[in-house]
Amino acid sequence: MSPYATDDPVRRARAYLLRVAEPPAPTLVAFVEVHGPVEAAELLRSGEAPTSLLDATFAQGATAELADSDFAAAAAVDARLVIPEDNEWPAAMALSLHSGGALGLDWAAAPVALWVRGPVDIGVALQRAVSVTGARAATGYGEHVAGEFGFDLGTAGVTVVSGASYGVDGAVHRGALNAEGPTIAVLPCGVDVRYPAAHSLLLDRIASTGAVVSEYPPGTPPAKHRCAVRNRLLATSAATVIVEAGIRSGARNVARSAKALGKTVLAVPGPITSAMSKGCHDLLRDGTATVVDSAAQVLSRL
Repeated sequence: MSPYATDDPVRRARAYLLRVAEPPAPTLVAFVEVHGPVEAAELLRSGEAPTSLLDATFAQGATAELADSDFAAAAAVDARLVIPEDNEWPAAMALSLHSGGALGLDWAAAPVALWVRGPVDIGVALQRAVSVTGARAATGYGEHVAGEFGFDLGTAGVTVVSGASYGVDGAVHRGALNAEGPTIAVLPCGVDVRYPAAHSLLLDRIASTGAVVSEYPPGTPPAKHRCAVRNRLLATSAATVIVEAGIRSGARNVARSAKALGKTVLAVPGPITSAMSKGCHDLLRDGTATVVDSAAQVLSRL
């Protein structure tokens, strides 16, 4: 039997649970930890779960049949559902978030499961990984630096993790791909959704040798709040590098989340006249990040 068999009761339960609540859903995660995924799913389906949990979920609108459609949509793009019971599960990522939750970080709940498109074993790949992210409206300087970092990290065999967005994210993924190194894109939508649309070919390249990952069911559209939730997964790498960031940006959110999880946070300085470097300089000034200007310096911190 395939290790990712879609008739596995535990896998089907976790597919259903991903439909029950938008992540990070700490209350749902805690309920699953107590009851196990199969019993938790049944209690929610039957309406026998605590009222407070039922009120905070979509349990009444989610049906077991949704798992069938999700598995079919995933199969259409050669994706699989990776669950905590699998050998492939990225335990270090989950542990980081679980520990953050224990410290009172309500956004730090671990994923219930992850949809994965691509051949790489994410559990192995994420054991030595660096997240590199930054401004969507990156300057030529930012894209150049991100591409170099991606290439050099990829050459060193380090998994490059980013969000496949425009600007810095796209550049760092391309750099890693050009080095034939492992790279993982974490999406704020389903793994079958082409987002951003102009990066369709890039996502295909990533999925051909690395992985496209999401905790959202297939078909889920991107949304601003989902980008913010996705960022907590980027923050679990051993180190996070911010190449460019405005004063108000998702990249700064990734950096502060990584710092809260006790991870190494690094930022690339830029021209003092550039609005796209002000966020990096702010992270350096307040002690959230340490300055870095080469991939070699990043590697020395792993």
